[in-house]
Amino acid sequence: MEAGDIVIPVREGQVSALWLRPEGAKAAYLLAHGAGAGMRHQAMAAAAAGLAGRGFATLRFQFPYMEKGSKRPDPPAVAQAAVRAAAEEGARLAPDLPWFAGGRSFGGRMTSEAQAEAPLPGVRGLLFLGFPLHPAGKPGIARAQHLARVKVPMLFLSGTRDALAETDLLRGVVEGLGDQASLHLVEGADHGFNVLVRSGRKPAEAEAEVWDKAAAWMAAVAHRSPEDEVVRSP
Repeated sequence: MEAGDIVIPVREGQVSALWLRPEGAKAAYLLAHGAGAGMRHQAMAAAAAGLAGRGFATLRFQFPYMEKGSKRPDPPAVAQAAVRAAAEEGARLAPDLPWFAGGRSFGGRMTSEAQAEAPLPGVRGLLFLGFPLHPAGKPGIARAQHLARVKVPMLFLSGTRDALAETDLLRGVVEGLGDQASLHLVEGADHGFNVLVRSGRKPAEAEAEVWDKAAAWMAAVAHRSPEDEVVRSP
């Protein structure tokens, strides 16, 4: 199954995107890339394929800086505007599907910041593939402060060797968010869900765990009615 190329208008002009909808899709996921690699990176393609195999559509898109070939990530306001434009395009492409949003590292964080500012159209929950809680070697939780303003369910998928999200810190953040947030730890995986040979696990096994958990969570949330969602106090 091949993803279709589309173009999304953004305030910086336009960005490229890839839309992949398997037959009988259960829901769709707005999948934003990380800071160092664009939507066509092997890890992004693997995510789209893994979710498609489990019945979930994906919309991948480029942030403006990546579209221009720059290595310097966009300012938050520009990145968040791109997320919102992509979410609007997703709602137009598949108004019949429940939508989720998030992505890898920087992309997931920009998505959550956009959602914290104002709800993304049609988005029922946020799914993080390695939330970058802090820079490597500089543990802290300042990057998570905005999450308290997110009013939809959230799932954090994180490796126990993630240098950008120390497990104890991330666990504390998620617990502080209450019933709307949950955490699934992938044993032995790093920020990109890679595992060491000595772990005894094959890379494909770790990846399958990530996509299985993501798919099960989205399916469960998609079956809830919006009225059933718990809304946290600010």
